[in-house]
Amino acid sequence: MKLERTYPLFTVTPKAEAQLRSGHPWVYDGEILDISGTPENGGLADVISTKGRYLGTGLLSETSRIRLRLISRNANDRFDEAFWERRLRYAWEYRKTVMGADLSACRLIFGEADQFPGLTVDRFHDLLVTQTLSLGMDRLKGLLFPLLVRILREDGQDIRGIFERNDSPLREHEGLPQGKGWFTLPGEAPPQSPVTQICENGIRYEVDTENGQKTGFFLDQKYNRLAIRRLAAGKRVLDCFTHTGSFALNAAAGGAAQVTAVDVSASAVEMARKNARLNGLEERMEFLTEDVFELLPKLERSGAHPYDLIILDPPAFTKSRGTLHNALRGYKEINYRAMKLLPRGGYLATCSCSHFAGEEEFKKMLASAASDAEVRLRQIEARRQSADHPILWGVPETDYLKFFLFQVV
Repeated sequence: MKLERTYPLFTVTPKAEAQLRSGHPWVYDGEILDISGTPENGGLADVISTKGRYLGTGLLSETSRIRLRLISRNANDRFDEAFWERRLRYAWEYRKTVMGADLSACRLIFGEADQFPGLTVDRFHDLLVTQTLSLGMDRLKGLLFPLLVRILREDGQDIRGIFERNDSPLREHEGLPQGKGWFTLPGEAPPQSPVTQICENGIRYEVDTENGQKTGFFLDQKYNRLAIRRLAAGKRVLDCFTHTGSFALNAAAGGAAQVTAVDVSASAVEMARKNARLNGLEERMEFLTEDVFELLPKLERSGAHPYDLIILDPPAFTKSRGTLHNALRGYKEINYRAMKLLPRGGYLATCSCSHFAGEEEFKKMLASAASDAEVRLRQIEARRQSADHPILWGVPETDYLKFFLFQVV
């Protein structure tokens, strides 16, 4: 029996209804036909079809194009503390199942895939790092964050504190200010330092949760880095867009003869060098502060083939459908140059972290680059993000990372 509904009602278009029924949790501003009741910005609202059928309950954001984000499709749910605690425990139990003992550096909450729309929570050893990109989640964090810490500590996890990385321009769409800093847990003083150390695949990294990119470290390539390690023995490796050196370090740990790590950011290169020293791998590694788009053509013009394995892990070249064409040109340029630079029988690891550059578009680009480079690609593996970043069917935005390993023949 349904509970008596007390939330304002949003009637949506048949198109929005179809999208919601397919599993997508968003309602856009142009899809709302009628509103009854008194909505509260950041509060809860029911979504119904033109025939009055209940479609779900969501969090309202009056300034965003994404006007409502569903958190439930069950008309009997009560959105109290017990509801959110169940959902947090569900997310933690999922990570324990799919990640096994590998829980000290992983994503605990992956937004819509965990039914916490707009919320990311990453764990780096004894620190949690959060990013809150929706108004509704921002209003709930005072409840959610202490609950999550309690759940983890009760399960024997040592959590020192929570650092908020809300320095994203996306918050402006929600009418939220940008900023970063410690979240104050009730009765606790914030930690002294936002820097911690993690161990991933047996390699140690220093993670600066305050100043590192995104939340401090990219966790989604965890097992893709292991795939590189398996191929690297005895090879000369070029790791492009190295960031903190994670792919380069895995190649070195896998027995590579020599590893060159390149990034345009001097601070990223310095962090990669520091991580190499931390793991005793610096003797087989060199670090360059250069623009990959300039370095690859320069190496190609030399006429030599100094590398047996090239890794391309660029940042997202597009964050919208409107710039996809230019992004694909950028992806093609670096992949074409890498294919030309590799000897026959060399290896290429290439990836894209942009949702808008879908798998078929990315594969078509790679085929075009190979044709222009007059090489053929022998696929070894096609991979995705690690399982702590689950792909929720019906929500294509959760399916974003493409990772391919090839032999160039």
